[in-house]
Amino acid sequence: MDNLLSKNGFVFDLFEDMQRNNLNYIYRGFFTQSITDNIILLTEANMNSVVEDSKIKKRVFTILVEGLQNVTRHQEIDGKEASPNQSGIFIIQNQNERYYITTGNPILKANIPKLTRQLEKINSLSPDDLKKFYKEVLNDNVISDKGGAGLGLIEMARKSGNKLDFDFSEINDNYSYFYMGTTVVVNEETAPEVPAEKCSMDAIKAIHKTINDQNIIIIFNGLHTQDSLLHIISIMEEHLMNKDVNFKKKMIYCIVELLQNIVKHGKKETNATKGVFFISNSNNEYQLNTVNYIANSNVEQAKKALERVNQMSESELNEFYDSNLTKDENIKDGLGLTEMRLRTQHKINYLISPVDDKVSAIFIQVTI
Repeated sequence: MDNLLSKNGFVFDLFEDMQRNNLNYIYRGFFTQSITDNIILLTEANMNSVVEDSKIKKRVFTILVEGLQNVTRHQEIDGKEASPNQSGIFIIQNQNERYYITTGNPILKANIPKLTRQLEKINSLSPDDLKKFYKEVLNDNVISDKGGAGLGLIEMARKSGNKLDFDFSEINDNYSYFYMGTTVVVNEETAPEVPAEKCSMDAIKAIHKTINDQNIIIIFNGLHTQDSLLHIISIMEEHLMNKDVNFKKKMIYCIVELLQNIVKHGKKETNATKGVFFISNSNNEYQLNTVNYIANSNVEQAKKALERVNQMSESELNEFYDSNLTKDENIKDGLGLTEMRLRTQHKINYLISPVDDKVSAIFIQVTI
């Protein structure tokens, strides 16, 4: 386990950072219409779990659609799909009665001056002037080869009621990475003042670097429900579209089992369970990871179940699985771990770290 800790020492820091900053979820990769649709549905499921006002939902969804369309249009470099470190990214955060929405994608350096002028002009306009400018651009009907005329940027500024934050990072001689974020305030009267560094683009870029360094595809942090589980599965099915059918079956089974494990055994909050699920990829292997809180009274039971399946041979795993299918629910809870071991042919890695006198954080990793 010491080796696992040295390899995955970032995990608990990432978990605590996502809890502290209430980062809801992050997707990094190639964006398709199906993935975009399920990101929006995942957002809706998450907002429903906190009973968000319908007007706020509509504003957030409009910004999501425009931001995701922008990433989808510009996710190629030299006519080819961008490499993992250069692919599109989407981040949503709910903190301090605000939704922070950030997207990122590669763009040609030659387009930066024009884009900067557009964004600076949009940020300089009042709400009334933005409305007029939107109509002017719409009437001019100037459509770029990427399918837009800056209307999406104007609409994002209008719907958010805030300026568009943006920055660039160099990729190579021809391309830079373009970050853009905006904020939707849930309640102007009660939303607390937030220091600029708490929601700065530098913080987003630091998170993006960690995700790139660890080759993380998707992170979901929030209240895990059956609805959110289905949308995560749909996103990953699309992401794995070109993979072998048997490989996809293994992946989907293990994703379901790990997310169900959070729902069943994690520390409950209202009608759902809070935890972080993320998928990373290295050396042609996918690592499915979960981190969540469990009651200290359940730690020994969790260790016992994990050690039991890790110590069994393949024949013992099959025998245990077959002999316990019809037994009571307490034993059946171990069958999911057993089947993951059988399907993946890898031991289940885990770490448990005490948090306080009531709960511990448990990290589980399955490799496919």
